[in-house]
Amino acid sequence: MAALPDVQIDPQKLPALLQAMPKAELHMHIEGSLEPELIFALAQRNGVKLAYPSVEALRAAYAFTDLQSFLDIYYAGASVLLKEQDFHDMAWAYLLRCKAENILRTEMFFDPQTHTDRGVPFEVVIKGLTSACERARLELGVSAALIMCFLRHLSEESAMATLEAALPYRHLFIGVGLDSSERGHPPEKFARVFAKCKELGLHLVAHAGEEGPPEYIYNALDVLKVERIDHGVRCIEDPALVQRLIREGMALTVCPLSNVKLCVFKDLAQHNLKTLLDQGVKITINSDDPAYFGGYLNQNYLETAQALKLNAQDAYRLARNSFEASFATQAEKAGWIEQLDQTFQRFAA
Repeated sequence: MAALPDVQIDPQKLPALLQAMPKAELHMHIEGSLEPELIFALAQRNGVKLAYPSVEALRAAYAFTDLQSFLDIYYAGASVLLKEQDFHDMAWAYLLRCKAENILRTEMFFDPQTHTDRGVPFEVVIKGLTSACERARLELGVSAALIMCFLRHLSEESAMATLEAALPYRHLFIGVGLDSSERGHPPEKFARVFAKCKELGLHLVAHAGEEGPPEYIYNALDVLKVERIDHGVRCIEDPALVQRLIREGMALTVCPLSNVKLCVFKDLAQHNLKTLLDQGVKITINSDDPAYFGGYLNQNYLETAQALKLNAQDAYRLARNSFEASFATQAEKAGWIEQLDQTFQRFAA
């Protein structure tokens, strides 16, 4: 378990420390960063008619009862993304936030099927996102990578076709994931396409154990052979599964504000993040779909720390976990962790 450097930090400094400390974000859907203002700007640029008369009306619709009610609005928002520049602008807006929030590494999910099913070529999507990532590296010093997600409410055949379309651009993304509606779409539905991705040397992750049962986490691990579990909070219902996650050092990319917004937990005070962290599970904090769920990464850290009474030790473990669980090189991880240690030393002074 990552140990806090031998320093004493005034609890009053914790909010400032949470915002200043270097961190990575490993569970963020780039389409879920589309703020209503940008949605309307892109709609105007592309001549897309929206179902909502104003930014305020759209934002007022962000009252979700479950995952599906969110997805309905999410896909409507994505309809404004048509050109390479649109995808660049969307990613760049998020990457500027990364710089402001001291996010040194982000591994962004993108959903090509959301766009190719609307007639937007895969090439347009990946080139727009990649150009923003490269710009962030050069201008912001932010390390940004892409993970291509398959939509689990669609067929495995559709996922396989998406993979085939992506192969000419294999060098532009580091892994694949599995997202969208969890209920009724178990991980094993995508066993063959994940096996193919493993053969290709891609990193593998999957959403499991958000709305789905612990069994989905087992199957993501054993059938899909994933290297990280996205969400995973329902593991707590199976103590043997929790012990396995600890034993294997399997990271969970937990999204606290998202979990409350989608009614996985009634409120943050009831979230099991602190319980799992204290048991030794490799927990990370992430924003999921920040434009829709009430906060980017620092907001997730701040509100979770307040609700669950996290301390500096917890903050250090969460930030260090985020770097260790990333798919960056060992040298990059070591450099970022050194910066994290230096930040804690500075706050102790």
